[in-house]
Amino acid sequence: MAYDLEEQEQLASLKAWWAQYGNLATWLLVAGLAAYSGWAGWQYYIRTQAVQASALYDELQDAAGKKDNAKVQRAAGDMESKFGRTAYAGMGALIAAKSAFEANDLKTAKAQLQWAIEHGNDEYQAVAKLRLAGVLLDEKAYGEALKVLAGDTKPQFAAAVNDRKGDVLAAQNKLADARAAYKAALEGTDKKNPGRQLIELKLEAIGGTVPEQKPAAPAA
Repeated sequence: MAYDLEEQEQLASLKAWWAQYGNLATWLLVAGLAAYSGWAGWQYYIRTQAVQASALYDELQDAAGKKDNAKVQRAAGDMESKFGRTAYAGMGALIAAKSAFEANDLKTAKAQLQWAIEHGNDEYQAVAKLRLAGVLLDEKAYGEALKVLAGDTKPQFAAAVNDRKGDVLAAQNKLADARAAYKAALEGTDKKNPGRQLIELKLEAIGGTVPEQKPAAPAA
């Protein structure tokens, strides 16, 4: 009998709690289930997008290998419109730009590089800026090239940006500024980097002096 009484007391307490908090608990449970469902759905969407984007990227690469620029541009356009948030879209834009450049379609090449600058991750943006500045340099659009290279630069790309700035400034015959840019590029380029010798040659070609390498600190 005592056990039955204890059960009744617990049931009464539960009813009292439910009367006070039951509605809130139900809403919290529903909200939690909805949030989980939304998260699971989003994860599925991301995975599906990545798989589809990967397949389209493979198609783009295959077309690029066959020098089929028209197909490359179609695939890149599809990727940018349907899967623009994936990393594949940024990579695809860079490949599409290279394909268009090799096909002498500079307008499309610049458009693809601009897309990568506006939508790609930090690395793709930096690469796209360097390549777009190179195209503009070829077109003698020096002011535009320098604008593309302006702004914050990730440390790992600083030397390459300074090297490209030196190219543009040298083409403008702004030799003092070009020498300063090439020297900055050398300061940020490892002495084992094979590209360092080319920067040195360009610096010397416009009357600059290659800075002496500081001797390595002796091992402790």
